[in-house]
Amino acid sequence: MPANLPPQYYELEREYKTERDPREKLRLAQELLAMMPKHKGTDKLQADMKTKIAKLKLQIDGNQKKHGARTVESYDHIDREGAAQIVLIGPPNSGKSTILDALTGARPVIGDYPFTTRTPMSGMTEYESVQLQLIDTPPIADDYLEKFVPSLVRQADLVVVVVDVATPGFETRVEAVFKRLEEKRIILTAAVPDEVDDPRFYYKKTILAAHKYFESGGEVGFQNLKNRYPDFAIVPSSILDDDVIHNFKKTIFDSLSVIRVYTKRVGHEVDFTDPIILPLGGTVEDAAFELHKDFAHKLQYAKIWGTGKHEGQRVKNNFVLSDGDVIEFHI
Repeated sequence: MPANLPPQYYELEREYKTERDPREKLRLAQELLAMMPKHKGTDKLQADMKTKIAKLKLQIDGNQKKHGARTVESYDHIDREGAAQIVLIGPPNSGKSTILDALTGARPVIGDYPFTTRTPMSGMTEYESVQLQLIDTPPIADDYLEKFVPSLVRQADLVVVVVDVATPGFETRVEAVFKRLEEKRIILTAAVPDEVDDPRFYYKKTILAAHKYFESGGEVGFQNLKNRYPDFAIVPSSILDDDVIHNFKKTIFDSLSVIRVYTKRVGHEVDFTDPIILPLGGTVEDAAFELHKDFAHKLQYAKIWGTGKHEGQRVKNNFVLSDGDVIEFHI
């Protein structure tokens, strides 16, 4: 039975064969496996690629463990914490580290000179009881892109391009960010398409942060940014105004396309401290599974409190929830 591999497969295979960095080679191998049609004609090809992936993972793990204190730390993966992982990217001196410091209390190196940030740093911030993980990254420029940055962008739930709109010439520097990532087959987009013509490309939901909005030239720069990227959500950013910071975090949350659902035990008050986070369209059953799969299997019905609902309304497992709903499970 023929494999019927798409043309993009052979292009990606050529890259895989010439690649020498084991981490990039692993990523390419995983893309090749995902691209393969799943039928009997590719069974052997799939098995061979899975073996190569396993060997690459062992090689990477082995390289990390040997030589003791001389081990070079890998920065291409950061474990997710909280409801979502948001990566901050941008040109040199755009203000990424300043935003991370202001929102999370992390202490990145901050300087008035380019390329201050050399390694990623993460921190946690909160928006209305939802914990969000922000990751600061090294800058992206025409002639500079750290190897691990594309991997961090691919794994993130949302990308924030930080732009210093008060500094003339930012337009060219922002274009370089989009261009360099596109060279790595990452498309920063206002909305991820339902269907992708070329499976080699990653489409990443992105918003723009117009940093230094209150400084001289900031409002003009903000308008220029809106004119250049009309499809993107663009939010002013400043560490000098609490309302702006709140709106910045709200824009991040809204862009994640998730909802918060709060739980209530029978006969007890609502717990507003630790919401269940679900994608838009999430159901009662989805919320139950987030607690525990066995709990979901035993679920009989639920009671719901929320905007536009009867107080304590009894609903079935397939009932679609809304942001801010309170749910009481009955088994």
